[in-house]
Amino acid sequence: MGVTRRIVASAVVLAGLMFSNAQAQSLPGINEFYFDDDVAAKPIHAVAPQQADAVDQLMKLRERGRKGTEATAQLASIAYADGRAELAAKLYQEALASVSENSVQARSLRWNQAWDLYRQGDADAALGLWLKAAEGTRGNPSWLPQTLALALWKLGRKDEALAWYAAAVRTEPQQWNDAANFAQLLPAWNDGERAQLAEIQQAWAANPPAWP
Repeated sequence: MGVTRRIVASAVVLAGLMFSNAQAQSLPGINEFYFDDDVAAKPIHAVAPQQADAVDQLMKLRERGRKGTEATAQLASIAYADGRAELAAKLYQEALASVSENSVQARSLRWNQAWDLYRQGDADAALGLWLKAAEGTRGNPSWLPQTLALALWKLGRKDEALAWYAAAVRTEPQQWNDAANFAQLLPAWNDGERAQLAEIQQAWAANPPAWP
């Protein structure tokens, strides 16, 4: 085999290993209950997103140094939605550089970027950021089980998805045992995301995992 072919072959193998490692991201142990609110787990809006001149207003906030981190994060989210992933990632990095590494703001930025990535089709990167966002929380955040279940199901890790969904049901059985509740429980999720969670709920109902 020539040198060039060996290099190409090695690159293919390395890429495959990297992909496999990404697909097999390790998860924390599942706790029995997830009751705790997490102030970091909410969309970052420096201005109302439905505002017609939202981008202009966000740029002005950045220029004036008011709500700069929030404005940068919201611009990043808009960039992702517009298909400008490179710009979006750069803006999120800029926002993260402006806050303390282990702060609530940093966790919120990661939580928001994870949703943007998930909605761009990168469930694996989203999973990694959601796990990072959950680090350092006090208690067991209530958003974690159903959110990880969503990403894991998308990645084909269905047994793990069901195990995490089961934690949501153990925590609030009257809420999570019926997909009819999802519109009320998950108003920030879109229809497709709630429909996917409904698939998980149906699979859970057909064969609930045992605890522990």
